Amino acid sequence: MAPPPVRARPEEEDDMTTIAPRTPEQVADEVAGRLFQAGIAAFELLTVGLGDRLGLYQALAGHGGPTTADDLAGSAGVDARYVREWCEQQATAGILDVDDPAADPAERCYALPLGAEAVLLDPDSPACVVPLPEFLESAARVMPALDRAYRTGGGVPYADYGVAHAQGGFNRAAFTGRLVSEWLPAVPDLDEALRGGGRVAELGCGVGWAAIAVARGYPDATVDAFDADPVSIDAARRNAADAGVADRVRFVVADVTDPALTGDHAGVFAFEMIHDLADPVAALRTARRLTRGPVIVMDENVGDVFTVPGGPVDRLFYAASVLHCLPVGRSAQPSAATGTVMRPATLRRYAADAGFARVVDLPIEDALFRFYRLEG
Repeated sequence: MAPPPVRARPEEEDDMTTIAPRTPEQVADEVAGRLFQAGIAAFELLTVGLGDRLGLYQALAGHGGPTTADDLAGSAGVDARYVREWCEQQATAGILDVDDPAADPAERCYALPLGAEAVLLDPDSPACVVPLPEFLESAARVMPALDRAYRTGGGVPYADYGVAHAQGGFNRAAFTGRLVSEWLPAVPDLDEALRGGGRVAELGCGVGWAAIAVARGYPDATVDAFDADPVSIDAARRNAADAGVADRVRFVVADVTDPALTGDHAGVFAFEMIHDLADPVAALRTARRLTRGPVIVMDENVGDVFTVPGGPVDRLFYAASVLHCLPVGRSAQPSAATGTVMRPATLRRYAADAGFARVVDLPIEDALFRFYRLEG
């Protein structure tokens, strides 16, 4: 039997919330239930990744209406029995609509619910979350290496994860839809320089969506974009060619901490990459050398201080740190070992060590990201 709740004295009742202590059995039930639900969600996310990989969502959209599993299999070029199982699972999960659950399996018709295409098929939609399953796949792939890293204090190289496209896809909609229209106007001098045909640099450009968005949004501007990952740079060059801006965006394989990297740019961007580096101060020194203007850092919108229980954003980024960002940051030594949860005070310390005189919080509201302007 649970002990009675602790009651406040009458004079304290307005100042404190009464919380009944939980028994060990209640704690066990709550934790087990939460992890069980998390397991279901992880499995379902992987089935979404499989459907995307096989082109099943695209084939469903192409039918323009409800279709049987057999017809879907034929149009997607996938085995019919597997597709039937996938369709039933997707309907059970509430991802697909089914016309008549009681019908013979061969006669049931499935369809994408109205609005689901933005989530599952449009890479430029803010609602698109299809890249997420790739992160789960990558974590499973490197789990033995993570085990070794945690035991030895080592790291796991970024290339071993194979998440360049997933990372790029996760941020693509924000860069494509908001970078030019909302974020850069909050930096008026840099916005003006770009409109006047200025040249800017981006550190850690990944597969290029931010640099491409800048080139498309500012038709007279040029961008020098650097990343140490050759796979990412190759993809970025293809993406720029497809977007018709390859003549104004230069993608270069380069270590952004290299003291030989210099330039004369109107500004520098460092989007969601400082926390991944073994030597973030060296990268910020590079940014300072590259520009006579501001350095714009975008990083995770985590809490100012460690808080328990954490909100969804802190939970997401702590999990990413455990599985990816901290091991990547420790794959080179010595390492600052920052991790994904880089709080504002940490960035300010790095900026000061790199020689910047001032760090300004930019007035940009976003659920996932914070924005800083580094000067001096």
